[in-house]
Amino acid sequence: MSEIVTATFVLAVNDLALSKKFYTEKLGFAEDFCVDGWTFLSRGACKLRLGHCPDAIPISDAPDHSWFAYLHVRDALSLYDETVKNGVEIWHKLADKPWGMREFAIVTPDGHRIVFGEKLPV
Repeated sequence: MSEIVTATFVLAVNDLALSKKFYTEKLGFAEDFCVDGWTFLSRGACKLRLGHCPDAIPISDAPDHSWFAYLHVRDALSLYDETVKNGVEIWHKLADKPWGMREFAIVTPDGHRIVFGEKLPV
């Protein structure tokens, strides 16, 4: 069976410049490539493609469907501290969950929600 080696999330954003600034300055992503209407970003194994869709209904208007990624990380505490320091809106504070993960979640300027989780030691 073929192996999936990474994942890329494609997101519609109303303001491409604002979203690019958020992901690069607040979440530490790097811009890998850009073309008219698109920016390609990465941080570690996570890749994003942000597409400029100024007329799209903002995802914040559909909160039941705004949770788009669960990213497995090392050192969730440091990442949490980094995001708080950078003024990122926290959706769920850092907490140890009964399913064996240390998690927190954030909200992007477009209302997308991302959960970050680190496996707890057994």
